[in-house]
Amino acid sequence: MPHSPHPPDAAGGADAPGAVADLPRWSVADVHESLDSRSFIEAMERVGANATRLVALFDEHHIRAVEPRAPTAADGEAADAVIAAYNAFAAEFQEVGAVVYATFTTDSRDERAQALVSQLDTQEATIAPLLARLADWVHALGVDGLASVSHEVAAHAGPLARLDVRADHQMSEVEEQLYAELSTTGSSAWGRLQADVTSQLSADVEFPDGTVETLPMPAIRGLASSTDPATRRAAYDAEMTAWPEVATSVAAAMNAIKGEANTVNRRRHWDAPLDASLFANSVSRATFDAMQSAVAEALPDFRRWMRTKAQLHGHAGGLPWWDLVAPLPDVSTSLSWNDGIDWVRTAFATYSNELAGLVDRALAEQWIDAEPRDGKTGGAFCMSFTGDRSLVLLNWSGSAESAQTTAHELGHAFHNTTLAPRTALQKRVPMALAETASIFCETLAVEAGLARLEGGDRLALLDVDLAGSNQVVVDIHSRFLFETEVFRRRANGALGITELNDLMRECQAEAYGDGIDLDTRHPYMWILKPHYYGSHFYNWPYTYGLLFGLGLYAQFQADPEKFRSGYEGLLSRAGMDTAEELGAAFGLDVTDGAFWTASLDVCRDRITQYEQLADR
Repeated sequence: MPHSPHPPDAAGGADAPGAVADLPRWSVADVHESLDSRSFIEAMERVGANATRLVALFDEHHIRAVEPRAPTAADGEAADAVIAAYNAFAAEFQEVGAVVYATFTTDSRDERAQALVSQLDTQEATIAPLLARLADWVHALGVDGLASVSHEVAAHAGPLARLDVRADHQMSEVEEQLYAELSTTGSSAWGRLQADVTSQLSADVEFPDGTVETLPMPAIRGLASSTDPATRRAAYDAEMTAWPEVATSVAAAMNAIKGEANTVNRRRHWDAPLDASLFANSVSRATFDAMQSAVAEALPDFRRWMRTKAQLHGHAGGLPWWDLVAPLPDVSTSLSWNDGIDWVRTAFATYSNELAGLVDRALAEQWIDAEPRDGKTGGAFCMSFTGDRSLVLLNWSGSAESAQTTAHELGHAFHNTTLAPRTALQKRVPMALAETASIFCETLAVEAGLARLEGGDRLALLDVDLAGSNQVVVDIHSRFLFETEVFRRRANGALGITELNDLMRECQAEAYGDGIDLDTRHPYMWILKPHYYGSHFYNWPYTYGLLFGLGLYAQFQADPEKFRSGYEGLLSRAGMDTAEELGAAFGLDVTDGAFWTASLDVCRDRITQYEQLADR
């Protein structure tokens, strides 16, 4: 249900302006007043009953693997019935799930919400195999043939073509059903454990004045953007002390999830876990390899930026880990919530008044939960709620980076408005393509800031932007290396805490190189990143999204009116087209390494500007 936990980990800090009292919280009360309200209880009962009906409908029409044959008129009627019913159920399930998740992610100690998450997981496990059955059925009868006798198939040709290919990577119907049921007590449960123990972890931070304060982990991580270098170091030290307390539990979760994935991927005839991830994201291997090659070539440029930033902070060599997202010394980057929202609104207005109006609508209709607090999940995400509404989770830290994150997540909300007229099957947007609008909107915010700033203020914004790009290009490269090796080693047995820590350090060294002070690497990043505990290889799509978004912004700059005329329509097709098809619709060849190099050239240009301003 959640969408886009943002890599830079926007998290609240104790010294953040407006960090608690005046920050908005989301509300779903206009749909269901509470998890105990009569309307919600009835909605849950209705979802359960409709899940049973949907399974019965698939059984009635024999939607499962059959012998290949030419589709009949009766097959067309069956397709119309099951696709319409599936879409209706999925929309209802999404709304109920969002209400539960809105409570669970802001208070992981809510036992009622915890129980409901488990209940929804069980119901989802009942429904999930239906897509596998539909894939087998479509594979046997053919998408084109079915489209000639079914208007629903014709309307869903893209998604069903993907299911057709998926049929070659499925277990038997019985095995898929069993796996769906077992995953509720397997990978899904282990993923919730990681979320629970990390969101509920607190630690003592010894501040420079000698005071000691116990803070929730999201707030501690938010101190990485403190203006005081001693406070940043204190927060890092608190992390190094706290993470080992939950390492045993989270290592068990990591091993269980990756071990399960290896087993299932093998039985689904994937040669490697990455192949399954690429298929799930509608990205070809040629496109992925072109992007990764361009990323590898750009690593020295980002390392150069890190060393320049280290000099500005008084370090002779590489940048200490606790200063990776530090604001520039002697330049204030603090923002009140109102100033940050004004920045985002003004930036969005450079594209259209309608996009700027989305900011006000999100505030007026209480889409946003911005306050960092105990029990709330870290980072940021956006999830579709009901109609064209979204729910946006932030952990506001009172920094320019927080404002960029806000623009990013509201970009997802904008994307959701374009998807609203689509059916559930049409808006199953893969992660890589889901980042399209968010990165574009984040780029609007950065460019709007750079256009009006000079000198130290311009350097400060470039610093924030490049810190974010560094996360998405360099840090995510380290995560990709780490996850690749975890999958390989897990095939031979479980990995211990020490092995996971050492592997994390090795991958950070390979990605960051001499850009950081290698003695300060963060060995526990595998514990705190939720990306490892949900979809597999959930990290690289952020890199794809960043670079594709920069490419789109270049298209917008070249011809704004032409871009506006087709942008929203193309966004609405992100769940219906492959990455290559979507890129071609924008006039971009994503299989060509030159495209990715051009996008990274935007980052290189900003690094050059940064170096020139730093020299002054």
